[in-house]
Amino acid sequence: MNKCRIIHFGLVVFMVSMIFQQTGCGNIKGKSNTETKDNIKVFTSYFAIKNDSMNKNNAVQNLIAEKTGAKCIETWLDDNKTAADEISDMIISEDYPDFIFGGMEQQRLIEAGALIPIDEYWDDYSNLKAFYTEDKWNKLRADDGHIYMIPQFGNVNMYDTSVEHNDEAFWIQVKVLKWAGYPEINTLDEYFDLLERYIEANPNSADGTPNIGYEILTDGYLYFCLENPPQFLDGYPNDGACIVDEEKLEAIDYNTTDTAKKWFEKLNEEYHKDLIDPECFVLTKDQYFDKIRSGKVLGMVDQYWNFRSAADSLPKDCQYVPLGIVIEEGIEEHYHSAAAFDSSQGLGISVDCEDIEGAMKFIDDLLSPEILTLRTWGREGIEYYVDKDGVFYRTAEQRNFFLDPEYTANNLCDYNYFPFYDGMAMDGINAYSPANQSAEFYDKLSSIMKECFSEYGVQTFTEMLNKSEENKPWFPVWSYSNTFTTDTTYGKAKEDMDTVKHEYLPKVVMSNDFEASWNEYMDVYNSRCDVKAYLDELTAYIRKSVGNQ
Repeated sequence: MNKCRIIHFGLVVFMVSMIFQQTGCGNIKGKSNTETKDNIKVFTSYFAIKNDSMNKNNAVQNLIAEKTGAKCIETWLDDNKTAADEISDMIISEDYPDFIFGGMEQQRLIEAGALIPIDEYWDDYSNLKAFYTEDKWNKLRADDGHIYMIPQFGNVNMYDTSVEHNDEAFWIQVKVLKWAGYPEINTLDEYFDLLERYIEANPNSADGTPNIGYEILTDGYLYFCLENPPQFLDGYPNDGACIVDEEKLEAIDYNTTDTAKKWFEKLNEEYHKDLIDPECFVLTKDQYFDKIRSGKVLGMVDQYWNFRSAADSLPKDCQYVPLGIVIEEGIEEHYHSAAAFDSSQGLGISVDCEDIEGAMKFIDDLLSPEILTLRTWGREGIEYYVDKDGVFYRTAEQRNFFLDPEYTANNLCDYNYFPFYDGMAMDGINAYSPANQSAEFYDKLSSIMKECFSEYGVQTFTEMLNKSEENKPWFPVWSYSNTFTTDTTYGKAKEDMDTVKHEYLPKVVMSNDFEASWNEYMDVYNSRCDVKAYLDELTAYIRKSVGNQ
């Protein structure tokens, strides 16, 4: 081939490559952020979680792009793959999108050298650098002293405005409470007694199919719905990895307490009364969500963030109310906690990003007051109005916009896996989102939920539970234990504990001889797992958090 043909061929390849990048074609995981003909930078991303995608010409996304000069094409977890597999593929191929949220796999990305050190670039980006205090940023530093990710969630501006309890609770359908005359339900026995009585009186739903008294999700890491209630039943907050003795500054294993045994014995009893779904231990997450959507599941333990999308379409009388259940009277429940700072995962910028400064600016711009409002409220005059006092409000039609999947896909862009603030909006007048604006929240409540709140003397879901207290220095311990790897004795112990619980707890619940099954479980748990190494490491972390080395 002569020299002219070589040059011509190279030019063709370059032009084809540019076309593929500008149109978003080709491998999303490659280097692909370029400038379009409209001078808008287009970044790529991957988020290790399932989520709905925006349509290509989303109105608010385009408006944000006009104001910031950039947009991001979001890619979510493949329905047929796990986050571990997708992250492994990226690491093996060394081929990354511009932004990555690896979830529980984030530490692997850091260890693989897949992410850039954000702290080397942030001095010119005040919104981003001020997103956390210096103390919190320091908790994110890797062994080399650098920061490679930004936790997106739980950063509260001014004060908590939560009207919905987004965390764990014992949930119950409002129609069950109404049927019983809105009783006071505090203990585990009272909770299951109510479900038993309702099922006895109402064995079938309106379509004639059987109601499900109590459901359990055990799919993957979501088996916390089965295994971690003992910490809450004893009145502790969601440290997740353990319960903390605040006087001794010591980690305690909630898996082996007297309350843990009582909890699983109660489940065993209810399973044999046919109150618990007999399919619960073989359900996938999606099958579990399908059962929630059916309206037949009367109660369960779960984190609201996990099942809320499945519950959003339920009939009004099937909506769920959170209850702060304890093992016995006299224990003060702590289900609702202030926003948690999770130092184990967050958004990173990959080493394949060709415009690191542009990516930093994009995150910084998304944290500006104007863009934050666009992300959560939408466009003034279209998705919301502003009264003479600066208070945001919506008409009934505008509220319905947010409930219409087609409208949201075409018009709303919250970039919800990029950093944002909870609590109050930057104007100090409005809540950060319509869902947390008190007037907006109450106006859209169903009549049965307003009746329920009136009977209990509350106005929000969070008021059904005790107020959150100031987080302790170590809270939540799970944000630390999530960083464990099996290269350490305590990380291996954590994996072994999880494995044993996955294997034995369903057997314990279904057993015809609870005592024998529980004893077998405890024997295996204590012999196979180095629980002491695990608890010693957590205790050291707790003491370090309060300055006691």
